[in-house]
Amino acid sequence: MVLPAIIEGYDVSRIFIDGGSSINLIYADTLRKMNISLANLTPTNTRFHGITPEKPTYPLGKIALDVQFGTKENFRKEKLEFEVIDWPSQYHALLGRPAYARFMVVPHYTYLLWRIPGPKGPIMVKGSFALSDKCDKDFHKISESFGMQAEYEASKLTTNHDVIPDGGRSLQEQAFDTSKDSKEVQIHPTDPKKTTSIATNLDSA
Repeated sequence: MVLPAIIEGYDVSRIFIDGGSSINLIYADTLRKMNISLANLTPTNTRFHGITPEKPTYPLGKIALDVQFGTKENFRKEKLEFEVIDWPSQYHALLGRPAYARFMVVPHYTYLLWRIPGPKGPIMVKGSFALSDKCDKDFHKISESFGMQAEYEASKLTTNHDVIPDGGRSLQEQAFDTSKDSKEVQIHPTDPKKTTSIATNLDSA
C-alpha cells in the first residue's frame, strides 16, 4: 500500500505502508530533498534485515518528524521516530507498526485505504493503484542495480589486479611473420596477376 502524507510540512507522495515492519524508515535522499541536514540525526542501536541479502543494515541514525494525514478541515498530526538509511528506493519513507499504533489506524488493503480517527470524524487516506504499480516497476530497476553492484563487490574480493590476465596464447603464437606465414592466391578466375596474401593456416573453402 502506498499512501501520501505530509512530513514536516512537505507533501510526500510515496509512503510505503508495511504492517509487518517494527520500525519506521525514511531515506536520506528524502531528507535532503526536504532540506533537513543529516547532522540532525541522533545515534541509534537499531539494525535490521530485508534490504541487502544475508547482511544486516545499519541506519545512519534516527530522527523525529511530524507526520500529518487529512485535510485542513480535519487532520491528524503525530510525531514519529524514523530510522534513516542511505539506500536508493522507489519510496520516500516507510511506515510500520509504530505508526499504526500512534495513529490508531484501521487498514483496508484491498481498497488501498487507511482509516484514522480525527478531531472531526474519521479521516480516509486513499492510495493509488497506478502509483503502486509504478513503484513496483521502479523496484525491479533498483533491484537489478543492487544485483550488479553485489557481483562487482564480490569480484573485487576474488580478483588479483596485480596479475596480468592470461590471453590463452603465448607471445610466440601471437607473432605473425608475413614472409613465412602468408601466401599469394589468385583472386581472379582468368587473370593470374590479380592476387592477394592470406595466412597459410587458413582452411580451404
